[in-house]
Amino acid sequence: MSASVISAKGWVVIPKALRERYGLKKGRKVYFVDYGGVISLIPALDDPIEQAMGMFKGGPSLTEELLRDRREELEHEEREFQKHD
Repeated sequence: MSASVISAKGWVVIPKALRERYGLKKGRKVYFVDYGGVISLIPALDDPIEQAMGMFKGGPSLTEELLRDRREELEHEEREFQKHD
């Protein structure tokens, strides 16, 4: 665990090991997120669209999952409808 001191201007030095590990360089944008008592510093993605490309590759097809869920809902609705006939 590393520690820093907050300056009079609110500046904090991010330890060198963490800057190197996360590629934090001069001019890099970061976000501060308040998780209800815990503050996290999140490095912004350089190109979020490009970097997110393929993140679901190899996983289940979301379209197929949606169609399967809809078929199940339709079957359930038809069974309920037949009960009331």
